[in-house]
Amino acid sequence: MAKAVSHFVCQSCGRTSPRAMGKCPNCGAWGSMVEELLAPAPEPARAGGSLALLRSTPRRLHEIESGAEARLHLPISEFARVLGGGVVPGSIVLIGGDPGIGKSTLTLQMALEMAVSGVVLYISGEESERQIKMRAERLLRNGDSDPVFPPNLLLVTETNLNTIVEHIRAVQPALVIVDSIQTVYMPELSSSAGSVAQVRECSSRLREMAKSSNMAIFVIGHVTKEGVIAGPRVLEHIVDTVLYLEGDRFQSYRLLRSVKNRFGATSEVGVFEMRERGMVEITNPSEAFLAERMVNAPGSAIAVTMEGTRPLLVELQGLTSTTNFGNPRRTPNGIDINRLLLIVAVLSRRMGLRLSEQDVFVNVVGGMRITEPAADLAVAAAITSSLRDLPVRADTVLIGELGLSGELRMVGQMPARLREAAKLGFKTAVVPRRIRRVEPWPEGLHIVEARSLREAIGFALLEPPSKE
Repeated sequence: MAKAVSHFVCQSCGRTSPRAMGKCPNCGAWGSMVEELLAPAPEPARAGGSLALLRSTPRRLHEIESGAEARLHLPISEFARVLGGGVVPGSIVLIGGDPGIGKSTLTLQMALEMAVSGVVLYISGEESERQIKMRAERLLRNGDSDPVFPPNLLLVTETNLNTIVEHIRAVQPALVIVDSIQTVYMPELSSSAGSVAQVRECSSRLREMAKSSNMAIFVIGHVTKEGVIAGPRVLEHIVDTVLYLEGDRFQSYRLLRSVKNRFGATSEVGVFEMRERGMVEITNPSEAFLAERMVNAPGSAIAVTMEGTRPLLVELQGLTSTTNFGNPRRTPNGIDINRLLLIVAVLSRRMGLRLSEQDVFVNVVGGMRITEPAADLAVAAAITSSLRDLPVRADTVLIGELGLSGELRMVGQMPARLREAAKLGFKTAVVPRRIRRVEPWPEGLHIVEARSLREAIGFALLEPPSKE
């Protein structure tokens, strides 16, 4: 019998090493290399085993039946939107997010809704069945009436994967939820639950069960302090869909973002609001993000960002304050720090603004995080508005990428952005001047095409009141 061997695995990035190392050579993390014992694989599964174990047969492409897979209906429309229209049978979905952000609450709501039309098995390795029932009572309570639990929702507390597989085969559910994958372990492996080897092997076995039995499996994953899903990156390659639940714990809005989806568009976003009765869908997130906006306040500008196929209007706030130190601060909240440094440099060099004596703060209202450059013009307008103490026109949106020469560059899906702005009552849009006229601008919106940042800012800011 082969002897078990050990190696060292980085808990941050999954890099393996045959010897102990104080610093990971891949990600640079200190003290992240942990020793793991690897049990030898059974003899029949090794290379050179019997060819009789092969079950797959090569087939010609034209002989394979094609057709759209019938999805399971998910009543939570924002959740279904992110998944691509519903739950695909035989798929495995990974949901990650910060502790306390609402992952278990959202998946339990999904289980309660899906159990009305099919059998759902909820497997928990972190909470007891009593705790899960208490959360379900809060989600289902309607006034003073007692909650009505769906009869097809089954709960079990288990961490042994072999026992979990037996439960799944006995129940034959349409949907399985595992909370969480870091608590599940295979007794055949000598490493502890949550280790790289355990997470990888348990996820692979759950994927094989999902594909062979045509049932959908949702697994919840922990995240590290860097904000990525704990365990090896191969975990994200094993599953069909990767979802992140984002948001500020001190704010009520939550964003369910798709970063990988084999059955739908990536980068789709569903917007929820955390309330006492769980996650509530926000069908018009742009209106919700702008609800508390102070009109004609200096330092505020409206940008239109694309989250997947959905345009969202968000408020960008800028604040400049005279610094008493030689090194002024650049503090972003919701945008990349390098993008802010670029915009500040362009404003200083091309617009002549004296920002070397100013601390600059930029905030995206509502806990949103913007990664695309289409918000550059709005960020620049908000900073300029605060420095000059002049408000941006209240009925105007600003869309455009900023170049190092101070020019404005066109961004993608401009008609969809403008239609969303017109639907919410905005009258004017400042956009880059287009070179090719592919399709006409949407009606009901006055379009101002600017070639440079100076030209766009000159129109966007209100003129100072006359001293006469």
